Amino acid sequence: MCKNYLQLVGVTLIVVLGVVTAAAAEADFKPIFDGKTLDGWKSSDMSFWLVENGAIVGQTTKEHPAKSNQFLVWQLGEVDDFEVKLKYRISGTDSANSGIQIRSQLHKDGHVAGYQADIDRGGRWAGALFDEKGRGMLAVRGQKTIIGADGKKAGTMFGDSKALMSIINKDGWNEYHIIAQGNRIIQKINGKLTAEVIDNDTKNRELSGVLALQLHQGPPMKIEFKDVLLRRLKMSERKKIVLVAGPKSHGYNAHEHNAGCILLGKWLNENVSNIHATVYKNGWPKDPTAFDNADAISIFCDGGGRHVAMNALDEMDAMAKKGMGIACLHYGVEIPKGRPGNSMLGWTGGYFETFWSVNPHWKAEFKKFPKHPITRGVKPFEIDDEWYYHMRFPENMKGVTPVLSAIPPDSTRKRPDGAHSGNPTVRARMGMDEHVGWAYERPGGGRGFGFAGGHWHYNWAHPDFRKIVLNALVWICKVDVPANGVASETPTMEELEANQDYPKPKNWDSKKETIGNLIKQWNQ
Repeated sequence: MCKNYLQLVGVTLIVVLGVVTAAAAEADFKPIFDGKTLDGWKSSDMSFWLVENGAIVGQTTKEHPAKSNQFLVWQLGEVDDFEVKLKYRISGTDSANSGIQIRSQLHKDGHVAGYQADIDRGGRWAGALFDEKGRGMLAVRGQKTIIGADGKKAGTMFGDSKALMSIINKDGWNEYHIIAQGNRIIQKINGKLTAEVIDNDTKNRELSGVLALQLHQGPPMKIEFKDVLLRRLKMSERKKIVLVAGPKSHGYNAHEHNAGCILLGKWLNENVSNIHATVYKNGWPKDPTAFDNADAISIFCDGGGRHVAMNALDEMDAMAKKGMGIACLHYGVEIPKGRPGNSMLGWTGGYFETFWSVNPHWKAEFKKFPKHPITRGVKPFEIDDEWYYHMRFPENMKGVTPVLSAIPPDSTRKRPDGAHSGNPTVRARMGMDEHVGWAYERPGGGRGFGFAGGHWHYNWAHPDFRKIVLNALVWICKVDVPANGVASETPTMEELEANQDYPKPKNWDSKKETIGNLIKQWNQ
């Protein structure tokens, strides 16, 4: 009796634990459609889209036909390694066609190209994986395809296409479940595997991109989507860093948070194969899944009470406790004293404290560097910037390694007392080194980085200026920094001018402001 009772308890516990585990997994999914509005979704022609009875509806009629395929794009972020679950229902003739675009690229004309989890009413395409505006059909329903590095496809059937179509409710709702991790994409409808692709074609595959819903051109039709849920998946072969850019700030060529983060992300993605960088512009991400599979975060924004993390201190503290790397750039190193300042001290090992730190513009000369992964390949250089200094660091600099240090001109220490201008302690440090870039090893794991430069956007063209930051962003991800540092091509003036928040002033001398002239200024 006792033995049977214990066995029954054991079985019950196993069942309960299984249910709890499954429930926890489901809890990781987050809604990205509110069921009421199209907030966070956008199409080049919104006249084809609306919300009705808790569902996103895409519809063409005889009176309002679509001359080309229409796409409703999720605006709050891109997808990389993830799972998405949603319910769909399609009506119209048997030629009615739709799909779900994943890791796709948005063209200027509003067309979305790339992987598409196919949907149709007639049963020819539903459950297949298609490459819109690309390589065409990758796997028909019931097929597993391995795409070689040369682009050749080798497919095997794991299920009967007609039998799989029978599990799809032609007139009702169906659940689509899409899993994309690394180079593998799996599709399920109503719990049954319908297609699988392993894509080794590095030239044509996409590992990240937009998520969008398709409404196909053709005879009148209606497609409905509801209960749209997203879950990020941890990357197995790459580390992910989220670059958070603050809203526009000073003016042309200064505090260019968006343009700066876009360039940093581009250089990381182009030059570090085991890093994936993604950028969120104009403030704290509205994407509820933004940090769910991240290994590090870098923040470039205005500081003080306007710091983008001010309303996310608990979230940042939780990320730090999980061991995520955290970097703050330029004004992003300043945050109010008290709880915010103490938090940042724990995230990055230092911060700009008002009435203690100062923010003068000066030409810093960096003559030598400590032996540290962040300084690999960095050569002595000097450059003008708004180099904040005299940061608030932990007692005895515990855990902190200064990686950029220079002696400021005495004139920068003679400014009157003020929140940012000067104080007696700063004035007493004439002729002494000040640390304007630092690495931090957090107790219990996790890495931090603080960088005081970044006022002038054009400074990203300086090879050593950008190298030390790129090295640091790789380091906080716990990825090995190359022996000679992270390589990156010098941006053109066109690249530097792209994505800036303010238009170029009419009196701006473009002939004078060239990469060549910038280099001359740095070398003077």
